[in-house]
Amino acid sequence: MKTRAEIYSKEAADILRNITTYHYMRHDQLLRLYPGKEEKIDNLLSFFLRQGRIFRDEHSGLYHDGTEAHADKEMLAALWVLTDFIDRVDYHSSTDFPVKLIFIADGELYEVIYVETGGEALIEHAVAKQPDDAEKRIVIVESAEQIGKLNIPDVTAYCTVDMNTGAVQYYKQE
Repeated sequence: MKTRAEIYSKEAADILRNITTYHYMRHDQLLRLYPGKEEKIDNLLSFFLRQGRIFRDEHSGLYHDGTEAHADKEMLAALWVLTDFIDRVDYHSSTDFPVKLIFIADGELYEVIYVETGGEALIEHAVAKQPDDAEKRIVIVESAEQIGKLNIPDVTAYCTVDMNTGAVQYYKQE
């Protein structure tokens, strides 16, 4: 018979890693990272809240690690993209600007980049200064109209994210 620690150990470590890596996460994002384990995840979140190992912002409902002053909307959008691929993901982590997060799915490295309206030139310049080792890039835009303004190499897809539902709409540049 397995002990409670054995039953929860992998998910417990993963939840703490995810919240400390991404700093702020929505409840539904956490659940989508662990499909079919919703009850287990809810139990662990309650346990970690009681222990004071994670926190929940009463206003936004976001879970966080207490290290950042406020949630990063760009990272929250990138996490929705990650949840779309989660059944194929072997590894994921945050990384340095201009990339919000990286993940490995089906043996390929993906970079997720967020481009706010009006920030197209800045992101293009920042990407141009990076080493050219990206396999695939997914670029989040605030509106589909931004896509025509962007010239970023190795883009697999552009997308918009509905921050309320987590729905991701993908586009190809023509």
